[in-house]
Amino acid sequence: MPAHANRPARRLPAACLTLAILLTTAAPGRAQEPPLVATGDGQDSFYCEKRRLGYWFYCTRPRPAETPEPAPPPPASATSQLDAITAQLRELKAKAILEPTPANVTAYIRFQREQLDRASLFSDVWQRAIWQDPELDYTLQRPVSTLGKMQWQDTRSAERNAVMAQLGARYGLFYFFAQSCGACEVMSPIVQSVASTWHIAVRAISTDGGPSRHFPNYTVETNQRTRMGLEAKVTPAVVLWDALKGQAIPIGYGVMSADELQDRIYLLTSKEAGRDY
Repeated sequence: MPAHANRPARRLPAACLTLAILLTTAAPGRAQEPPLVATGDGQDSFYCEKRRLGYWFYCTRPRPAETPEPAPPPPASATSQLDAITAQLRELKAKAILEPTPANVTAYIRFQREQLDRASLFSDVWQRAIWQDPELDYTLQRPVSTLGKMQWQDTRSAERNAVMAQLGARYGLFYFFAQSCGACEVMSPIVQSVASTWHIAVRAISTDGGPSRHFPNYTVETNQRTRMGLEAKVTPAVVLWDALKGQAIPIGYGVMSADELQDRIYLLTSKEAGRDY
């Protein structure tokens, strides 16, 4: 019986030893618990910090994709800006007319003055640019000052006279007149004077059969203008005839001064269109 009574006493030390072993082995396990995962998001603190999810859990939310800044609108064109200014000026003017209050009229005057200043500045810069670039200065070709114009006219007259002196060898004049035409009485002596000065032959043609005291050797018209391809039936009429090409060149209709008549003949026989303007 004493042997059986000692069995519980031997079991107690064994149980204590087993408990001590379990405690010693459990302590290191606590040191290897998953570390706290830091997060700056308050909504994830329970899942990432308190529950200690460990390294294999992504607790940091991905950053939202950066939205590119919208491109600035293209600048308005100069044409659209000018159109806007014109539209605003018209609107202010219309409002001032329909509602002529001091405020509306003042607003229109102020805005109009701004545009006048803008136009004056443009004109000033325009003039300065022409002064500094001779290719832009049209007055070098056709002076407008009194002194420059006189010099240009003298040079031009010399060139014209040189051309007119050679015309008689190639060109002649057809002069259409009528006895009943009052303008022909004024134009006839002018045509006679120019033709005599430059020795150009003139063939005077009476469209109504009546005589001319300035051209006693006239001819009555027998459809000459139609054969020349001239449709106008106006008198007086001066037509230059190119004997080399057999071509009629209308010079003009109605009354012209001697200087204008010579200028037209000079330009039509020696200057191409666009070379003298």
